[in-house]
Amino acid sequence: MTFQWTAVATFLYTEIGVILLLCIPFISPLRWQKIFTIPLWNKIANYWNKAFLTIIVLLIVLFLDAIREVKKYSTAHVGEKGANINPNAFDHIQMKLFRSQRNLYISGFSLFLWLVLRRTVTLITQLAKEMGIQVAMEIQVGNTNEAARKYMEENEKLQQMESLSQQCVLWALNEKGKCENEQALDKANKKLMQETEILKAELKKTSQALSKATNEVTAIKKESEGLKKEYDRLIKEHERLQKLLDEEEDWKDQ
Repeated sequence: MTFQWTAVATFLYTEIGVILLLCIPFISPLRWQKIFTIPLWNKIANYWNKAFLTIIVLLIVLFLDAIREVKKYSTAHVGEKGANINPNAFDHIQMKLFRSQRNLYISGFSLFLWLVLRRTVTLITQLAKEMGIQVAMEIQVGNTNEAARKYMEENEKLQQMESLSQQCVLWALNEKGKCENEQALDKANKKLMQETEILKAELKKTSQALSKATNEVTAIKKESEGLKKEYDRLIKEHERLQKLLDEEEDWKDQ
């Protein structure tokens, strides 16, 4: 095997190994994505498209050359077999045909696996991105659910606080009503006390006037009694004097 076909065969075996490695089930696409994001791979990625196209062109050239060799030695093999020439020459042509067919298979499978490898790497990268997006969405959904749960808890707390505030307002209004009632009662009590004081003052004045009137009546009674006694005395005195006058007149008549 010449150097170029040895290199192609080595490349084919490398492709097979890489594809088998990529197909290992317990290595997730996310891990491959982390491997692909290594700085070394980032440097190689800048030349990846050029290298891919270059290798494609080389493999296509080798594949076409292998096809040409197969056609060439197939025609020669048929011609030599029909001409019944030297067996050594026939074996040599058959060996050439076998090598050309081997080279055709090597280059063909190398070209095919190279395309498959490119497609596999692309799919793994896309799958890793989708899985990363899914993980991010799951995290976002989890954060959203957590935020919604916290919001519901805060809403419940706010409702409880609102209920408590309403109760406090009602209590304050009741207390205010009570205070207003108490203030009204205080005002009424004060007014009643003032009226009571006024009535007491008027009663006191009336009592004083009544006492004064009573004293005056008592004094008038005493004075009238004295006048009555004096009147009775005067009547008696008048009767006595009248009697004396009558006796004196009777004596004079005698």
